[in-house]
Amino acid sequence: MSQEILYTVLLLVALGALAAIILYWVSQKFKVQENPKLEEVMDALPATNCGGCGFAGCSGFASALVNADDLSPYHCPVGGNEVMQEVASILGKEVQEKDPFVAVVKCAGAIGVRVHTTNYDGAANCSIASDLYSGERGCSDGCVGLGECVDACDFDAMYMDETTGLPVVIEDKCTACNACVTTCPKNIIDLWPKGKRDKKIYIACVNEEKGGTARKECSMACSGCAKCADECKYDAITVENDLAKIDYDLCKLCGKCVVACDVRNIVADGFKPEMIDKLAEKREARLEKEKEAKRLEREKAKAEAAAAKAAKEEVSDKSE
Repeated sequence: MSQEILYTVLLLVALGALAAIILYWVSQKFKVQENPKLEEVMDALPATNCGGCGFAGCSGFASALVNADDLSPYHCPVGGNEVMQEVASILGKEVQEKDPFVAVVKCAGAIGVRVHTTNYDGAANCSIASDLYSGERGCSDGCVGLGECVDACDFDAMYMDETTGLPVVIEDKCTACNACVTTCPKNIIDLWPKGKRDKKIYIACVNEEKGGTARKECSMACSGCAKCADECKYDAITVENDLAKIDYDLCKLCGKCVVACDVRNIVADGFKPEMIDKLAEKREARLEKEKEAKRLEREKAKAEAAAAKAAKEEVSDKSE
């Protein structure tokens, strides 16, 4: 081997060693100390990377949990309270239990309820169809019916009902991961508390058009009549922009608003039909009683007016 080659090899070895020393020094100087609890928290999480917690994946969520002083703003919808309790135990922090949520479909515009206007011949994707036009059926706010929400669900918790043309949520499988909510271009899917004994009441409509216009497009549309709000004793229902809305934090699940709605687009999930029928009978009896009371009041007012008139005429006759 010539001297030139030998010197070249030695120089390259020296440069390599120097570069290795510099890289090691830099890595030690600027290395980020990882919390040893991070791996334990990661193992406790379900690793579904659904994004329901508000982070892109479980890794980002785990980092936030480890670095947080207070765990109350955080919740894993897939793992639920059990997983969050395990995480709290690992980190030596406290966590509050949260009521489980489930996805609900706020649209009652099934096939036959909404006016059929056009035939769509394009990509079987709700977002694409929604960007192109308002949909095959009346009510531009209603479900497109192409099942993009079903495709977005990683837990097989949704399917399209061929009879109604609407998505159906399988509550036992739903993890409230929020994927279907963010995917729906019409914003008709929402997360709702499962409620006591799996009971919940919500309004299956998002149409804010005036009652007459909305009903022409969909016979199940909310007209904004406010009968449900008048029936509610807990101020849980408000009417804004001709659309009734329920505050689930105030709702006591009494069911009275359900029977007050003329079109019954207020969903009472988990309620027995006979209970709703009984509420309807009570309301009908009450309204009949109120109607009778008003009739008697009118008759009484007429009688008093007639008596007053007769008394006035009598006084007039005597004065003459």
